[in-house]
Amino acid sequence: MLGSIVYAEGENAVAPEGARLSVTARVLVDGGLSAMHLHAAGAIRRGQRGALRHACTDTLLFGVVQVGEDGFDPFDAQRTPLQAATETAYRTLFDALDSLAYPTLLRTWNYLPDINTETYGLERYRQFNAGRQNAFAEYARPLAGHVPAACALGVAGGPLSIAFLASRAAFTPLENPRQVSAYHYPSEYGARSPTFSRAGLTRIDERDALFISGTASIVGHRSLHVGDVRAQTHETVANLAALVERANAHLGEQRFALGGLAYTVYLRHGDDLDAVKAILLEHLGRRCPMIFVQADICRADLLVEIEAVGGLDVVMTAGAGMGSINADA
Repeated sequence: MLGSIVYAEGENAVAPEGARLSVTARVLVDGGLSAMHLHAAGAIRRGQRGALRHACTDTLLFGVVQVGEDGFDPFDAQRTPLQAATETAYRTLFDALDSLAYPTLLRTWNYLPDINTETYGLERYRQFNAGRQNAFAEYARPLAGHVPAACALGVAGGPLSIAFLASRAAFTPLENPRQVSAYHYPSEYGARSPTFSRAGLTRIDERDALFISGTASIVGHRSLHVGDVRAQTHETVANLAALVERANAHLGEQRFALGGLAYTVYLRHGDDLDAVKAILLEHLGRRCPMIFVQADICRADLLVEIEAVGGLDVVMTAGAGMGSINADA
């Protein structure tokens, strides 16, 4: 196992250890724990660089970093504590990529408390975007175009928590023809645009791998179907399908299918589980591996967000018994 992202809260919470990110969030199916475990071929080397814990093969690097906000000056006129924590976390991440020689950042998973809350006169998600973009710019990384796939969710508690996957191979970012690229959002969504691509392709151990970022009911740059979780779920699936089609078009063959990916589904309200799950089973099939987590979406008017991965040896574990489904696509 190269690394894991584990979701749990309360007595089910898992202590940070090695290349495992522990996220404080309620699991919606069967309770207990849910997790995404990434496996990789070849010998795995593990290490730590300050706050960053990592595991790597000759081709892949998986790492986790958690940075609390308490250590930063709340009266700093230049940046909020969350912005400063984000900059610090991403500096640590980029230093590791440079030092360990895995230059290609493929995917990041970002979790922070109170993502939609306004503090210091600015929504916390916008503070996070400012800190992330500052770090990308500081390390001369692109702010648009060739940027990694990503998600950013609001969770029940804990520090800013980030997991990432990097490689030595090329990465092809993909955009959704139904949507404005996030890094080109108009200023109404914040002075600093989110720094991520809608999806991306790479080659890992002679296989094509697809990463689909957190995807929601957005067409163009507008949130659609406000207040209607069923309609938002249908729209989200349409966006996922558009990205799978774009990936297959780039590869020149039907390499990926909606029913062959592994999914993490984030719901703002746990009571929406049955409705959302029924729609996903209709579109994706009953054998499709999915885990369901309660989390706040980056826009307050969005009720569901879905991310996916295909072409990797991924095991999704769910429920108190932690039964597993292999999602090698």
